[in-house]
Amino acid sequence: MLRVDDIRVTIKGFIILRGISLDIPSGGLIGLVGRNGAGKTTTLKSIMGIMPVAAGRIHLDGDDLLRVPGHRRAQLGIGYMPEDRRLIGALTVEDNVLLPAWACGLETGGDRLEYIYRLMPELVPLAKRRASTLSGGQQKMVALARALMSGTKLLLLDEPFEGLSPGLGEKLAGTIQVLQRDGLSVLMAESDTKRIGFAEKIYTIERGEIVRQP
Repeated sequence: MLRVDDIRVTIKGFIILRGISLDIPSGGLIGLVGRNGAGKTTTLKSIMGIMPVAAGRIHLDGDDLLRVPGHRRAQLGIGYMPEDRRLIGALTVEDNVLLPAWACGLETGGDRLEYIYRLMPELVPLAKRRASTLSGGQQKMVALARALMSGTKLLLLDEPFEGLSPGLGEKLAGTIQVLQRDGLSVLMAESDTKRIGFAEKIYTIERGEIVRQP
């Protein structure tokens, strides 16, 4: 469903990605593992259109994703959960979740919100609270819910388990597995393989290169 083929990224003359290639099948649950600074976040940002790609190809359902401006990729069904969550603290939880629907003009935002609340009922009592009042773990769940608003085909999750308690980590892993069963493709970037042992396949990245692939 998603094919990343030999992409290269250079920032201010420094080579960050040195020819990354990976495949995410439809309904696949794939991991990308590497140390901090290995290139995991840059890979996800390149797919999302936040980082410019100097060379290579990215195809989504056979279509050239690099021809689509970054600000329009969410409309193709891609959701992105950044490592630092990037919630707007002054807005309520529900407004943060709905932001992609407003930005993309999604007419199905209300229906999608109902689906998210059924999937993640723990968010319902938090819906009217400001995001700034939540714990770090709760904010992670809200960030995942926001990614789900636009992510109807593909989810890009950057360090989703970083800083979570074991209990909340298990809950998040269970939610991700339900999403996979619902047909979503998921790419999870993590620094520790143990956190994403439930992934079907895991790629290992070092210094901007895939050094081990499934």
